[in-house]
Amino acid sequence: MRPPEVELAPGVTSGPGRLPIVAGPCVIESAEQTLAAGRAVAAISRRLATPMIFKASFDKANRSSLGSFRGPGLDAGLEVLAAVGAEIGLPLLTDVHAPEQCAAAAEVCEVLQIPAFLCRQTDLIVAAAATGRAINIKKGQFMAPGDMRRAVEKARSTGNERITVTERGVTFGYRNLVVDMRSFDLMHDDGIPVIYDITHSLQLPGAAGEETGGERRFAEPLARAAVAAGADGVYLEVHTDPERALSDRTTQLDPERAEALLGELLELRRLVSQPAAATP
Repeated sequence: MRPPEVELAPGVTSGPGRLPIVAGPCVIESAEQTLAAGRAVAAISRRLATPMIFKASFDKANRSSLGSFRGPGLDAGLEVLAAVGAEIGLPLLTDVHAPEQCAAAAEVCEVLQIPAFLCRQTDLIVAAAATGRAINIKKGQFMAPGDMRRAVEKARSTGNERITVTERGVTFGYRNLVVDMRSFDLMHDDGIPVIYDITHSLQLPGAAGEETGGERRFAEPLARAAVAAGADGVYLEVHTDPERALSDRTTQLDPERAEALLGELLELRRLVSQPAAATP
């Protein structure tokens, strides 16, 4: 079943042959670092001649440790995002964690994202969708593909049809995530466009002791598999210096590697979107 086309932002729409791309650092570390990442993502968008959405979180409320860096918070973070967006000219995405954050975030960002651990929070989903902005709901590591139908129904209850779900793997034993490539078809059967989260699928939650670990080396094969399996878009975290990132340093990609991978995925999406040749 083909899911409905969704306009995530002006010029960024899902559908056959198209591959919406969300890219940017995990969290706002500083105004300077976020602007550097934004410029890098905008340059990739220009060189690949494809529309992209820039993402960065003003708060990472689900960090492994109490002492982990979380970001500047709502007001300061949105100020940074507004300034970056004005310079780079790309639409913006950020996470929201509580209903009272949604209206302010919607004034700055074209897409509001529901974090994976909050994907069943009814009040949050409804408040975000009621803003009229596109909503991207991260599929929880504890959720079966069929369970996301009800999360999407909560968002659509507001009259907002601009809803996508992001697949980022399911918990497999302790400290491991596995992406079931069947999930794209299963959620398509429920009429849900599905974005594939490249970098969070690489996580090993809690494996680094005080922080989440990860295996960046699997970014390319998993991303190729997801697009071949029917992912309607991709999401990846891009940092100008991943090894020094204050969050998700083991899974974020540098701009050069991200651009090479995205170029491959755009071509792969074009190929898999072509109609099958008729059997003689």
